[in-house]
Amino acid sequence: MMKQILFAGVIGLFLSLVGTPLLIKLLARKGYGQYIRDDGPREHHSKRGTPTMGGIAFILATVAAYFLAKVITGYLDEEADAAPTFSGLLVLGLMVGMGLVGFLDDYIKIVKRRSLGLRAKAKMAGQLIVGIAFAVLSLQFADNRGNTPASTKLSFITDFGWSIGPVLFVVWALFMILAMSNGVNLTDGLDGLATGASVLVFGAYTFIGVWQFQESCANALTLTNPNACYEVRDPLDLAVVASALMGACLGFLWWNTSPAKIFMGDTGSLALGGVLAGLAICSRTELLLALLGGLFVLITMSVVIQVGSFRLTGKRVFRMAPLQHHFELKGWSEVLVVVRFWIIQGICVIVGLGLFYAGWAADK
Repeated sequence: MMKQILFAGVIGLFLSLVGTPLLIKLLARKGYGQYIRDDGPREHHSKRGTPTMGGIAFILATVAAYFLAKVITGYLDEEADAAPTFSGLLVLGLMVGMGLVGFLDDYIKIVKRRSLGLRAKAKMAGQLIVGIAFAVLSLQFADNRGNTPASTKLSFITDFGWSIGPVLFVVWALFMILAMSNGVNLTDGLDGLATGASVLVFGAYTFIGVWQFQESCANALTLTNPNACYEVRDPLDLAVVASALMGACLGFLWWNTSPAKIFMGDTGSLALGGVLAGLAICSRTELLLALLGGLFVLITMSVVIQVGSFRLTGKRVFRMAPLQHHFELKGWSEVLVVVRFWIIQGICVIVGLGLFYAGWAADK
């Protein structure tokens, strides 16, 4: 199973690295270029016409890498734990479903040559359908220990407190999916920013999945401290998914970094936000995601603060929101903003993983 994690990452990287330029040629030939708002930073006007919908590349690369890793490692001849799991398939399904909603949004933008794609109600309806389907199905498919892919309890580094019940869980899951999707979407404003930040978070979830498997309550008889174990249904398969995503996004970043040859579009940002929420829900690290994805939270909050301040006082806190454009207007180059924001995201991941380990160590 550990081989699958390595193979998934390498295959995802290769497929995305090779497949993205093919997608660029296809999109350019069809004239599917990005529309740039006139009220944005002037430096961005040169990006008008750059192929978009690049999320197609890493979505397909991730799905293919996941299943190819299974086939190459010969899971059919091994233990059942190496086969595709309901947790892994649900998270991948959430990514693909949100990506389809984003694809429709991008396609309408391109065809109608305007900055707005799907109408707000239609876009929200699509996200709700995908999110509700994921949330409901994630409470099914219990394993022999009674664990379903998700839990009706809230979680930080493990589940805590009382069960909130299936109805409130669906509401909570929808909030997480919509919040992370919008967070990644808002972050996707500079070349490579959202992609590079996502790579770091997927790396963290690869580690978390492996650690949870090693300290799984299913192995309680062999653990030095059974009280510090994790009740997660399929942690190692979630690590395979995260590794495939990390590799696929890293390959896409080669072409998406400044100057970007392709943008991920809503196809990519909604898919990445959805899959991040899915990984957090199925690994029982829901509240920890706010720290692991700290950059997405920070940028989202900058928009909330800007809108709230303007409505209440008529004044703006930032020169422009989201936050990355504020620093551009202050004179920072695009590359400088991206690299420094990657550093912030790296710090968030390090702190998040530190708390994750500290929580385990404290129970020993």
